[in-house]
Amino acid sequence: MRQFLLLAIILLIVLVGCSREEDLTTTITVVTSFGHHDGTLVFTEAYTAFEEATGYTVNHVWAEVINEEWKAQVVKDFHGGNIPDVLFFFTGADADELVLNNYFVPISEIRAEFPDFASNMRDSLLPVSPADGRQYSVPVNGFWQGLFVNLRVLESSGVDFPGGDYTWAQFLLDSQAILDAGYTPIALSLYEIPHYWFEFAIFNNGGMTNHLSLPRYAGDDISMAWADGLRDIQYLYNRGFLPVNTLTATDHETGMLMIEHQAAFMVDGSWKMGWFERYAENIDDFAVTFVPAREARDPRDIIGGLSMGYYITRSAWNDPARRQASVEFVMALTTDEVIASFGTLAITALEDGVMPPENANAFTRSAIEMTRNTTGVVAAVQDKLPTQVRRTLFEYIPYVVTGIMTPEEAINSSLGLH
Repeated sequence: MRQFLLLAIILLIVLVGCSREEDLTTTITVVTSFGHHDGTLVFTEAYTAFEEATGYTVNHVWAEVINEEWKAQVVKDFHGGNIPDVLFFFTGADADELVLNNYFVPISEIRAEFPDFASNMRDSLLPVSPADGRQYSVPVNGFWQGLFVNLRVLESSGVDFPGGDYTWAQFLLDSQAILDAGYTPIALSLYEIPHYWFEFAIFNNGGMTNHLSLPRYAGDDISMAWADGLRDIQYLYNRGFLPVNTLTATDHETGMLMIEHQAAFMVDGSWKMGWFERYAENIDDFAVTFVPAREARDPRDIIGGLSMGYYITRSAWNDPARRQASVEFVMALTTDEVIASFGTLAITALEDGVMPPENANAFTRSAIEMTRNTTGVVAAVQDKLPTQVRRTLFEYIPYVVTGIMTPEEAINSSLGLH
């Protein structure tokens, strides 16, 4: 694959930069979430091929864990003058502060000088900033959230693999059987990453139509659905279905319960595919399927979208050499070939879409099978919350499950509802 990517990038550079006269020893700093998951190997091969094809040097700064602290640190770095040339970051409310402070260059402005920039994308699918309605980021691929399953633990517990009709009631029965067999039913860190269970818990109680609606006042229908979702998480905690250290463990630590065949289920996103492939001794022990659903949601309705993309910063744009290098970098890292090499993500902005790789393993095929059989896709509502509001709400979840706060108190306090 490396030779293929290198050839593709060389051809792109010939087309885009054949007339440039800048010193090719230019170094650009790129900050991304491609650390220990998120398609790390594909990204590394692609940007290394870009360096070899162009002579540019990429200073890659990556995050070990994608959480609220990392998001806040990125914003803090920008305000402190530590600004990269290219940032791979979230496209929703997390980027609002950076957009409003003119740290990014709009795609329309880039295209005025580089007409082919992101020309392989459908403009209608390029993310629109909620801050000002303009398009700034070029997505690599979309995301989905699903249920990661340890097949070995299920078999040892006498539990069938869940399919597209997986209900909450059956999930609770299965979790009890798994617990009785001596395993942890759900790998989850309420301390660090409650995000994905929160998302599906309120999705289960509000449904597709209401999922992107925010509570407006205390006790309205949406806030009540959110409270019911938090109560579902509290129920899982009280039943002993979560790790014993869920209130103190990191996401990596609870995730390793899956890898070490101590836990059965994990709700996470498509970016976690690479993490499993990195750590699993036998990837065939794992599969992806639909998250269990209550009556308000079809189990095959999933959370998904194009939530992250490449931004070119105003700092890079104001320097002619780094401007050229940054544009070429984003174009090289968002070709059809590079995006297709990620393989497992079916949601893209590409004009021609992505075909799954012929040699995909069973783990990858299970994820593709899930996305192909979805009945609906909706974005994550948490991305509509201001960063501090979302952070506070998630910090309250441990208080909710332990009974220190009620779900209503957590929601009303964090969102400022009256």
